[in-house]
Amino acid sequence: MSSTSDKISGEANELTGKAKQAIGDATDNRSMQAKGAAEQAKGDAQQTKGEAKDALKSVVDRR
Repeated sequence: MSSTSDKISGEANELTGKAKQAIGDATDNRSMQAKGAAEQAKGDAQQTKGEAKDALKSVVDRR
């Protein structure tokens, strides 16, 4: 997966996770809240992975 794909997937997962958390909050559904938090964390990790790929590419390109 390219760095851009990682970042886009990460953003999508983060937004989905936030939505699930909001639904869980509104319905007092702790399971939905937890699923949302997990999906949001996954999205954050994907974005970090994309940024790391960009940084590595930048270093390699300078050589």
